[in-house]
Amino acid sequence: MHLHLAYPAVLAALLFCVGLYGVLARRNAILVLMSVELMLNAVNLNLVAFDVWLRDSLHAGQALTLFVIAIAAAEIGIGLAIVLAVYRNRGTSAVDALRDTAEPSTPDDSQDAREPQEPDDSQEPQQSQQSPQSQKAEATA
Repeated sequence: MHLHLAYPAVLAALLFCVGLYGVLARRNAILVLMSVELMLNAVNLNLVAFDVWLRDSLHAGQALTLFVIAIAAAEIGIGLAIVLAVYRNRGTSAVDALRDTAEPSTPDDSQDAREPQEPDDSQEPQQSQQSPQSQKAEATA
């Protein structure tokens, strides 16, 4: 008994669409990672289904599926580590709240970031005239 190719192909298309919706619509970084995993599983389902349908003697689709699973596991490990680091620093894992970590998008923002601020003469700190050796000793202490 052979399974018709349309069944796993339709299921894989539905899984991929659900994953794509999750990537585009979700705001939580962990849910975005789960949606990417859904998309990768849809690809794996297609690889295995077409491998069986084509009756490949080398089973290239199944071998490629193992590589995709390994890449997905590494992606989840690194992705979760990044999400946890961001959560510890920012207190949120919302994707929209991470916008300020990106590079400036407007010319005004990039110009402000490049121009150094000139110190105000009235608020300059008084620098003591110390020898380089005493400054080095204070730095190591």
